[in-house]
Amino acid sequence: MKHKKDNFSSRLGFVLAAAGSAVGLGNLWRFPYLAAKYGGGTFLLIYLLLTVTFGFALLTTEIAIGRKTGKSALYAFSHLNKKWKFLGVLASAVPIIIMPYYCVIGGWVIKYAWVYLSGQGTAAAGDQFFGDYIGQVGEPIIWLAVFVLATMAIILLGVNKGIENMSKVLMPLLIALSIVIAIFVVTRPGATDGLVYYFKPDLSKMSASAFLAALGQLFYSLSLAMGIMITYGSYMKKEDDIELSVRNIEIFDTGIAFLAGLMVVPAVFVFNNGSTEALKAGPTLMFITLPKVFDSMAGGHIVGGAFFILVFFAAVTSSVSLMETVVSIFVEKSGKSRKLVTVAVAVYTILMAIPSSLGFGIWSHISVKGLSILDMWDFLSNSVLMPVVALLTCIFVGYIIKTKTITDEINSSTEKFKSEKLYVILIKYFSPILIIAILISSILNGLGIITL
Repeated sequence: MKHKKDNFSSRLGFVLAAAGSAVGLGNLWRFPYLAAKYGGGTFLLIYLLLTVTFGFALLTTEIAIGRKTGKSALYAFSHLNKKWKFLGVLASAVPIIIMPYYCVIGGWVIKYAWVYLSGQGTAAAGDQFFGDYIGQVGEPIIWLAVFVLATMAIILLGVNKGIENMSKVLMPLLIALSIVIAIFVVTRPGATDGLVYYFKPDLSKMSASAFLAALGQLFYSLSLAMGIMITYGSYMKKEDDIELSVRNIEIFDTGIAFLAGLMVVPAVFVFNNGSTEALKAGPTLMFITLPKVFDSMAGGHIVGGAFFILVFFAAVTSSVSLMETVVSIFVEKSGKSRKLVTVAVAVYTILMAIPSSLGFGIWSHISVKGLSILDMWDFLSNSVLMPVVALLTCIFVGYIIKTKTITDEINSSTEKFKSEKLYVILIKYFSPILIIAILISSILNGLGIITL
């Protein structure tokens, strides 16, 4: 059974949906603590340079492949060259792996939003609150299921009514809330040192580790090498300008990450006597440190509630893109109805998410080289599969189907692909070298052979 391909109604709708995919938990907790760890302004500078080079090349490539083929990631590569079907399989595996454990964290976010909305912000600031919560069996699974069902409801509405309309509402709200909270934080007494640290590059902190950390964040933040942008590109109208759309997505994504840093870095300086140690804690920064910050603020319960609502908006826009990608793959593969596949994918997500949730409680004794169940899936997807998919994509475009295939697609909807020469250099030479570096470093770091 062949299903009619849905499309975004406008370039703005596409940009907001794609930006919604890119803007997620990585922007709101991962970016700030990496910025703090790797020199504040130094990390910002490196990240910005990589965004307009490496990020631009990969993002442009994936969107163009999607629009040219009109296929999901599973079939897009084989449509262009039958021998490269395996790359579509690898790219499709990434969102299938990421989606369940991402929804576990999404469930944590809903829990904290509920805690603040119900006036329990002070309890959330307790030292044991987060650990006690994730160590439970039932409640975290209930909240992750709620998160999955919310994602499923949006997917069932389709590309126009669901994904596009959601993005048109949530993305502006997310930006507005980010600005309000950032202004609140940077005007607190003692925030100046945090602002200086965040804005002023320190060349002594310029290192290979900072460079590789920024590159890894770019994968995570822009939804690269997950099949997501190929899927969204397949919904893009032929007359829409790809180059301009990519630049707009980069602005949205980098802007939200920048605002997240403004919310987090100065706040921790204010309430930790100028120490950046607390910013190295990864996900615990959001769920342990920030509630303490909010509890110390005048009106902190309101700010905390607004913050976790904002995080929920960001998390759900990204989970929608993950689930939509998986749904599109199985609709094309099976020929079944979109509704049936969506429900099946939601059930799969909940079932596969349960082990990751229990890995912080009754199954905490299960680990692979010291990694929890959730961390193991995260390492496999983000540190291994995504760099491999990105590297193979560069080889595929640069040397198999040739860059002209992509540039012709881009030029078909614009007067001139302004960055065409730069794009060819980036995709054939610059990007592969960077990807090989991050792949090797990530694997060695994950195995404990080196420390980044």
